Amino acid sequence: MNTFLRVAVIYLILMILFRIMGKRSLASITTFDFVVLLIISETTQQAMIGNDFSVTNALIAILTLLVLDLGLSFLKAKSPLIDRWMDSVPVIIVEDGKTLDDRMGRARVDRDDILMAARMSHGLERIDQIKFAVLERSGEISIIPEDEEK
Repeated sequence: MNTFLRVAVIYLILMILFRIMGKRSLASITTFDFVVLLIISETTQQAMIGNDFSVTNALIAILTLLVLDLGLSFLKAKSPLIDRWMDSVPVIIVEDGKTLDDRMGRARVDRDDILMAARMSHGLERIDQIKFAVLERSGEISIIPEDEEK
């Protein structure tokens, strides 16, 4: 039972921390971010397993993680409120060529992030060429270009 509780607590703490960090944090991972993620995984492994390295304890930890993940997936499917809290909603961050700075600030997205997405998806070079930029639930930025006839 001790392993189950440890794993559940660590899972909830990590879920809350990653939610606070925002969706752009994992969508644009750098080499340093990857190293930090590896360190976090090693630290949480030690916190979940403790000094018991038995196969049984590892199996309990794995099953606990799977049950928690499946349970939250079920709750997200049944409750739009939980789904919005865990995965957020798409956010418009550019509208008619104008950045929405308050939304960008909350999402920790800057002009360079938007321009990079615009270049990669449509070859656009300027913000005024973007009709809408949407920060998706996944953390990716979708670009809808202005009509070329304008």
